[in-house]
Amino acid sequence: MASLAEQNSDLATRNARLEHLVQEFQQALYGRRSEKLEPDARQLAFEELEAALAEAEEAQGSSASGTPPTPLRRPRRNIGHLPRELPRIERRLEPESTLCSCGCGMQQIGEDRSERLDIIPAQVRVIATLRPRYACPACDDDGVRQAKAPAHLIEGGLPTEGALAQVLVSKYADHVPLYRQCQALRRSGLTLDRSTLAGWVGTAAFHLAPVVERLADHLKASGKLFMDETRAPVLDPGRGRTKSGYLWALARDDRPWGGADPPGVVYFYAAGRGGQHAESFLEGFSGLLQVDAYAGYNRLSRSDRPGCSVRLANCWAHARRKLHEVHERDGSPIAAEGLGRIADLYRIEAEIRGHSAEARLAARRERSAPLVEDFGNWLKEVRSRVSGKSRLGEKLAYIARHWEGLCVFLTDGRVEIDSNVVENTIRPLALGRKNALFAGHDEGGRGWGRIASLIETAKMNGIEPFAYLKATLEAIAAGHPQGRIDDLLPWAFVKTST
Repeated sequence: MASLAEQNSDLATRNARLEHLVQEFQQALYGRRSEKLEPDARQLAFEELEAALAEAEEAQGSSASGTPPTPLRRPRRNIGHLPRELPRIERRLEPESTLCSCGCGMQQIGEDRSERLDIIPAQVRVIATLRPRYACPACDDDGVRQAKAPAHLIEGGLPTEGALAQVLVSKYADHVPLYRQCQALRRSGLTLDRSTLAGWVGTAAFHLAPVVERLADHLKASGKLFMDETRAPVLDPGRGRTKSGYLWALARDDRPWGGADPPGVVYFYAAGRGGQHAESFLEGFSGLLQVDAYAGYNRLSRSDRPGCSVRLANCWAHARRKLHEVHERDGSPIAAEGLGRIADLYRIEAEIRGHSAEARLAARRERSAPLVEDFGNWLKEVRSRVSGKSRLGEKLAYIARHWEGLCVFLTDGRVEIDSNVVENTIRPLALGRKNALFAGHDEGGRGWGRIASLIETAKMNGIEPFAYLKATLEAIAAGHPQGRIDDLLPWAFVKTST
């Protein structure tokens, strides 16, 4: 009885802990704005909650005598879903004897196969290149023969191109700052200074610059792009603090309407957020540009602007966000009605996603255009009876100011209803910014943009970034012709077996 009471007490303690975790997580999800978690922190909370649940299930399945736990439910299996391309090591377990009791040898009639995932930590190794010299012992007519030394991106340096690619992917794809990479390498027995890794990154960024420039040329040759900007803190030498630089994302993604051009993104660094930077980065582009409501983009669509013409398409997600802010705080029925009207538009978009541009345009003209017209009439009517100085009045005025841009998606099936495509491409930059805190200088910001451009474009095209960067750096080191630089773009990459 004492043992049973002890088990019950232990279970009660574990259940109380889990209930506390669930309450904290619900508060973070549904509580007041000041108490809500950011998306990244929310993922961490999920991890902790799921780990705690697994621990409790394991403990509840264990007996007091210490025997192996009895599962409370079927284990989470992944048999048959491990990627076929992963290398497999087979271990064959034979019975102690295959001799039948009658004296005959048994024959195999089948087998049971189970697969588990094994992970080998990153291995650090040294590649030694030997180049024997040969000479004729009878004469010296042909002199000494020796194979040419292989080309290296960093001549006389320590890293292979694979090592460079790993440092780049860890920093810009996995968001592991260089000093943390040094700590991980030290655990493997290799001591390298952070400044050494920084030198490798700078050298790689320099050699990859022509590829990124060519990527930008390809994007700007398109008829429709997305653009957004995000803050990139940069150390301000001599002042002991950081200043605000910005990474401007220029993206293309025609997959929602079946466009033939591959997706891609280029990040341009600028020391500020002024609209002149967007104008400079977009030099040579003519067509539709999907943006948020930042006023700096307005100069791009001026009728008296020399050069290429740009038509701005605004984002319904930002309009929805304005109404959601009011409804969340005040419970405004007007904001709720506006949100419902926008939701009707998004339901249509969900149905036509993946259809051709022509089919999308036809559906929008038939189904979405009347809803947008009704929304416009509703907007005028509610603004006439809501104070323009109120919080709701300000949000409604925001939508009215950008009404023309919000209606552009009704005129072209290639246009998306929002600019979420480009917002998704800047999320990795935000995570890298949190982990690294700031770039060391403006040039560091430009290098950040270049390498992130290639990594994110590779990811958008389903290309593994490490394999792509390794092959690209090896090609550049070997003297890849400038006239064939298109072969080095992420969407042209074809992995070769090594």
